[in-house]
Amino acid sequence: MAETSAGGLSSDDALGHASAWREAGKGVALATVVKTWGSSPRPVGSQMAIDEDGNMIGSVSGGCIEGAVVMESRGIIGSGTPKLLEFGVSNEMAWEVGLACGGKVEVFVERID
Repeated sequence: MAETSAGGLSSDDALGHASAWREAGKGVALATVVKTWGSSPRPVGSQMAIDEDGNMIGSVSGGCIEGAVVMESRGIIGSGTPKLLEFGVSNEMAWEVGLACGGKVEVFVERID
């Protein structure tokens, strides 16, 4: 069962938090797992919301690539240009961020206006 934050949103309600952050005037991005291969820690459709300060809620990998996704998201919030991020064992960045599980994952990141 998900914990509930002071605002009444569950701790895994990425869309609810994204909406609340937007209502508070913050820039927000939404990252969504759109494709996986092999061993992947989170299924397609998993989401993470990121605000302009780097706060995040939700998960796209169980912790392996979240830091890299947050960094990319902050740029996407500024530019407004969505981006498809790819991580896998054949990708040098995947080893750097800890995705050595043998799988691959694609994450689509977009600014929420």
